[in-house]
Amino acid sequence: MSKKIIISAFSNLYTDQRIEKICRTLYENEYQIDLIGNDWNGARKMERPYPFSRVHLGSKSLKTAYFEFNWKLYHQIKKKADQNTILYANDVDALFPNYLLSQKLNIPLIFDSHEIFSEMPAVQGKVSQKLWRYLENTIIPKLKFMITASGSYAQWFQNKYGILPVVIQNAPRKLIFDIEIPENNPKKLLYQGAINPFRGIDKVILAMHHLDNVILHIAGDGPKKKEYENLVIKEDLQHKVKFLGKLIPDELRNITVMADCGMSIEENGGDSYLYSLPNKILDCIQARVPLILSDFPEMQNVKKQFDIGEIIQSHHPEHIAAAIKKVLNKGRVNYQQELERASEAICWENEEIKLLQIIQKAAQ
Repeated sequence: MSKKIIISAFSNLYTDQRIEKICRTLYENEYQIDLIGNDWNGARKMERPYPFSRVHLGSKSLKTAYFEFNWKLYHQIKKKADQNTILYANDVDALFPNYLLSQKLNIPLIFDSHEIFSEMPAVQGKVSQKLWRYLENTIIPKLKFMITASGSYAQWFQNKYGILPVVIQNAPRKLIFDIEIPENNPKKLLYQGAINPFRGIDKVILAMHHLDNVILHIAGDGPKKKEYENLVIKEDLQHKVKFLGKLIPDELRNITVMADCGMSIEENGGDSYLYSLPNKILDCIQARVPLILSDFPEMQNVKKQFDIGEIIQSHHPEHIAAAIKKVLNKGRVNYQQELERASEAICWENEEIKLLQIIQKAAQ
């Protein structure tokens, strides 16, 4: 009998592309899976070929929502798990109930750390940071199976907790590229992702003062959106900066392939950012769109292997503008050979092989 895999995450599941790819790979390889998320920030209707459910959360604050979710998740998994189950926890905010039940039932647990949760900017200096660090320190050294999203993350976890995770990058599926590269006028610069602090968004808005015939599209939503909209008005840049709002994955892909230049210019808001390989880089690679990048280890590593854009000298608006100008002057068409090489190397079809291997080990 094949193992049942219960996958859980503090997520409304709809826009979580990493979890969707993992579930689809397992489903297509005939594993029986059961996905559990929650309805925090809404539960948009979705259809999947495998079973899923979303725990209802009545909490009004994120802090209490975490506790409520972990309590309810424990009882959900307890009802569904048996000796023929593998537990798969995504990030530290779903780890504790999975760990307790894996110990109680003596069943395997796979922990997938999408980021370094205790080092995210949102928890820096807060009581919650101590809680997440305590959970990491208590549980992670005892784990047998762990996955993370970048080589630098894996090294961090090994240095900190003595465990070397399997690296499964959050790469998109290979995009067969037959789209004619547009001749945009003005040129399109794209930011995609959450509108959070330390993403370099405010810096690139100011960089628009130094760019002519370029329009910045910001696709996404988040806590800093209103502040950045006000910054655009204050700087009188409404004609150069457009907010597209939060897009579903298919809409975002359609926007991405039409851009002349993407961006991933995160600032050092802690180790979780410093050692990340952001999804937007991999999305742009598959869309064959060159990028401007921060001078961070994982971004340097990609740039050394494939000439897919320019690394910014600093987050000063003039330096950001200079890097954008280099990419636009070279032209998207002249990056295509290197972007094609990168798209062949960094795609989900390569990453899912490692996922299936770790599932097979856990099932033994």
